[in-house]
Amino acid sequence: MKIDVPNKGVDTPATQATSIYERLKGDILSAVLEPGRKLQLRFLMEHYEAGQTPLREALNRLTTEDLVIGKEQRGFFVKPISLEELGELTKTRCWVEGLALRESMANANAAWEEALLVAHHRLERAPRSLNPDRFESNPEWERLHRAFHASLINGCGSRPLIGFCEQLADRLNRYRALSSRKAFRVRKVNQEHGDILKAVLDRKTSEALDLLQWHYQQTAEFIREDLEKTDGGALEPPTSA
Repeated sequence: MKIDVPNKGVDTPATQATSIYERLKGDILSAVLEPGRKLQLRFLMEHYEAGQTPLREALNRLTTEDLVIGKEQRGFFVKPISLEELGELTKTRCWVEGLALRESMANANAAWEEALLVAHHRLERAPRSLNPDRFESNPEWERLHRAFHASLINGCGSRPLIGFCEQLADRLNRYRALSSRKAFRVRKVNQEHGDILKAVLDRKTSEALDLLQWHYQQTAEFIREDLEKTDGGALEPPTSA
């Protein structure tokens, strides 16, 4: 009797929907799809080579994550950014990651310290920009940057807390993407990361928490200056590299 074996090379509808969701989310977080932009289905279908059903599933999922908003009879839009949200997200991230870092330091062991050192070493070696003369975001640096900050709090012993920190990092990443070009020549991000690492390894908890908070507040200050110059809190999208 012949048995049909599923073709492993063909994506299932569920896999396709997940892939589209991840691509859409990545483009929103990196500001490729800029804040306030209308997400027209025709454009999305052509750009992501996807059907309406998986696209709507992805958009609805992103709506629950507060990255997309749906307006009756008007469709979907990338959620606009604002001074108010920037302040709320930054303040909350300082609170929750401060708690997570404090717990990680209290639970510190050799494995956690080694993972943190490796994450920092890899980040420090990666160029921030792909082009030394003008800012061109390096996706590998972004990945390693996220990994370093995750390593700081991974020892806290609370998966729900880590998950909440990740959600806040996602929502703030849109602001980071918009401020990176401006901060590239001015800000010494490597030194900020190095100072945080040293305070953590030296077990200086209060100093480490203060440095982490200052690190996030500096990001907020760069983007706040641009937001305050605009009407209604909308930013011009970053120039494509």
